[in-house]
Amino acid sequence: MSETRRYRIRGLDCAEEVAALRKTVGTLPGTSQLDFDILSAKMTVTVEPGAVEEEDVLAAVREAGLEALPWSEARQEGEAAGHQGFWERRGRLTMCIASGVLLVVGFVAHAVLHGGIVDAFVAGEGIGQHYFPLLSILLYIGSMIAGGLHVLPKAWASVRTLRLDMNFLMVTAMCGAAIIGQWFEASTVAFLFSVALLLESWTVERARRAIGALMDLAPKMARCICPCHGDIEERPIADVPVGTTVLVRPGEKIPLDGVVIEGRTSVNQAPITGESAPVVKETDSPIFAGSINNEGAFKLKTTKVAEDTTLARIIRMVEESRSRRAPYEQWVEKFARYYTPAMMAAAVVVAVIPPLLGGAWSAWAYRALVLLVIACPCALVISTPVTIVAGLTAAAHAGVLIKGGAYLEAPAHLEVVAFDKTGTITRGHPVVQEVCPLNGHTPQELLARAAALEASSEHPLARAIRDKAQSERVVFATAQDFLAIKGKGAEGTIDGRRFWIGSHRLVAEKGMDAAEVHAWAEQLEDAGHSVVAIGNDQHVCGLISIADEVKPGADAVIRELRTAGIKRVVMLTGDNEGTARAVAQATGVSEFKAELLPEDKVRAVKALAGESDHVMMVGDGVNDAPAMSAATLGVAMGAAGTDAAIETADIALMSDDLARLPWLIRHSRRTLAVIRQNIWFALGLKAIFMVLAVAGVATLWMAIAADTGASLLVIFNGLRLLK
Repeated sequence: MSETRRYRIRGLDCAEEVAALRKTVGTLPGTSQLDFDILSAKMTVTVEPGAVEEEDVLAAVREAGLEALPWSEARQEGEAAGHQGFWERRGRLTMCIASGVLLVVGFVAHAVLHGGIVDAFVAGEGIGQHYFPLLSILLYIGSMIAGGLHVLPKAWASVRTLRLDMNFLMVTAMCGAAIIGQWFEASTVAFLFSVALLLESWTVERARRAIGALMDLAPKMARCICPCHGDIEERPIADVPVGTTVLVRPGEKIPLDGVVIEGRTSVNQAPITGESAPVVKETDSPIFAGSINNEGAFKLKTTKVAEDTTLARIIRMVEESRSRRAPYEQWVEKFARYYTPAMMAAAVVVAVIPPLLGGAWSAWAYRALVLLVIACPCALVISTPVTIVAGLTAAAHAGVLIKGGAYLEAPAHLEVVAFDKTGTITRGHPVVQEVCPLNGHTPQELLARAAALEASSEHPLARAIRDKAQSERVVFATAQDFLAIKGKGAEGTIDGRRFWIGSHRLVAEKGMDAAEVHAWAEQLEDAGHSVVAIGNDQHVCGLISIADEVKPGADAVIRELRTAGIKRVVMLTGDNEGTARAVAQATGVSEFKAELLPEDKVRAVKALAGESDHVMMVGDGVNDAPAMSAATLGVAMGAAGTDAAIETADIALMSDDLARLPWLIRHSRRTLAVIRQNIWFALGLKAIFMVLAVAGVATLWMAIAADTGASLLVIFNGLRLLK
């Protein structure tokens, strides 16, 4: 029987750490399986009984440059589930700020003590020539230590495991610059790389907090009714078994999945299914944990335990999708695996082989040093993070929150965009679409009577009617002798006469479903509208249709996305077929899928991803979070979207403006273009100077000037994105 052990891994933020752990922990004898949950910083190890000691696992984690703690101990110390100590929560930020401050102070000290700003940039040529004041050197060393503190253990681990990665590349660049006396450049590399790592860590931490936001949707306690004596007992939802009778009162969140066994109500289940209108629930109707009871107490019989509810599955899907998704590996990181060792080998060859064939040792050693200096990948290392940071900052100024460089690059490659409907393409709340008076009544009269009957109701459809009456400046007073018709409508007295309001079904029950009324109602319902009828004891006075409203400009955004090269635009919604079709026609969306639960949306997104490697999911609700995680890129509507959707998404549109999506694609492509310019410029310049170095034309000073100049040029080129 296999044994499962769980550990909290400090510093587990991305796939780079996962790869290192798989190479150390995953190769331990007797280890059969290794799983990771990056959101919780959790590692699960499955081992054969007695095959692996606890200390062996902890030592293997340390070998990868990380630190492990058994999960139970982590919880006892309050470190699990987001309760980390100060150093774990703020260590990266503190060291990044310290590195930047020491870098600036060191540069200013050099400028003041030795020759001015120009000298602070160019001093340090040659080994053994001290152009830097001692104070500046000490400050630069402090900046390097602070910026590289979180990187050095991982770089050392990459050397020991022969897995040269970006961490090793950064340390090599930093040390190489320091060895030849370029202290300013060395500390600049350390600081900029620490900024990049801080962004990555921040992104994962925000995603971790999203799980807590999801879990807060369901109440912690349930009112259970004892089958023996009928008393109500509050229990933690984790302790409520299947088949328990639970009481839910008006305005409360539903604690567990189940079916209604007594009572009738309407439920806002938009957090789970995305439906814009409340859904009527009566006997035998299914009901979801996390949805909200609008009116009327009812009893449900639980059909699932807490860990298996629809909401719990949403949480698990988000966790699993995030755990599987690895950040895009920068091209520079891949290139560094071969570039750095190749350049080191080339420098050794230049220093040794020609002298063995009769050349002068000192001359060829100098040429090798020039080659090593120009090969120092500082400009290459700096080019990508500076450009990414500039791109992220420019996006933030435009109201687009992008949670890391990988998600800034992804929009440039998109081929398919999938939209949620409610709150994304539409406004997310019902409004009156049409007022259809009948039998000689006027629209103003119809609105006045409907608003009078709905004056005291908090139902979303009632609010839509009152808002319409107020916008049309229709005067109304609350109806007298008001009487609710359970599950169907209401009636009351207006100006001494009895009127009623209700659904199309109520019209049929009153025997007033005349051909004209029926035709109007069916036409409106086919268009995806909810129909409200108003009548008296003689006839139907008219119909009011209510539906979620398409956001202005949504159709223009769809056209612009297609112009930008998006091949398919798909709408995924929990609403009914008629509503979905009406919205699709109004916006120009050619494909749509209706009546989807969260797991259905995930399957739909995965099917799209199977046909294209670049799929974006845009949504605003918790029900969209798993689908956003399953897509290549998840985008949340920030202004109207739930906190959990925003935290789970890779990108949030803080202005809630769909027009930002085409802008995002263009911005991503501009950013990638600048990154490519920087990389090719850095490599091209190095190639030229390598040839000059081997030919004996380039001097050490020229190599240092070219390397420093290249670094500055790629920085300024990247900062152009801020415009």
